[in-house]
Amino acid sequence: MKPQGWVSEAAQVLSPNFNQRPRETEVSLIVIHCISLPPGEFGGEAISKLFLNQLDCDSHPYYESLKGLEVSSHFLIRRSGELIQYVSCNDRAWHAGISVWQDKSNCNDYSIGIELEGTTDRSFTEEQYLSLVELVKLLKKHYPITDIVGHQHIAPGRKDDPGPYFDWHRLTS
Repeated sequence: MKPQGWVSEAAQVLSPNFNQRPRETEVSLIVIHCISLPPGEFGGEAISKLFLNQLDCDSHPYYESLKGLEVSSHFLIRRSGELIQYVSCNDRAWHAGISVWQDKSNCNDYSIGIELEGTTDRSFTEEQYLSLVELVKLLKKHYPITDIVGHQHIAPGRKDDPGPYFDWHRLTS
């Protein structure tokens, strides 16, 4: 890990959807998400384009609902296991929206977001789990991570990812 919060092993694609964390905020939470664009389709550049504010919202009917959305995760792990980093871990990526963990709101302030390319109704790949486990180990060496949760846990009723097909045991064992 580079001192500026960038993971050496990750491809770096710089998203504009971030800002500084509040002063003296420790990064203690990892939030696992999943995403596919369009829904249920994998591959392509739609996810990166969304995180870079370059998605043509007229190119697919689903994208209309994403117009004006400014969002990014720190990381994306593609189905192949490829790791892409969009925001320095030292900064606040706009990934969680309205969120609460253990009575503490604004999870973006103190969390690192990891998107898995996938859906809540399909299993993730072996390559994704291998990349995710290595990334989590690395992050735990450099940040005081105490919890790893799903988007579903910090935004219940609003989000349901990574969903029932995510194997928490594989991540924690």
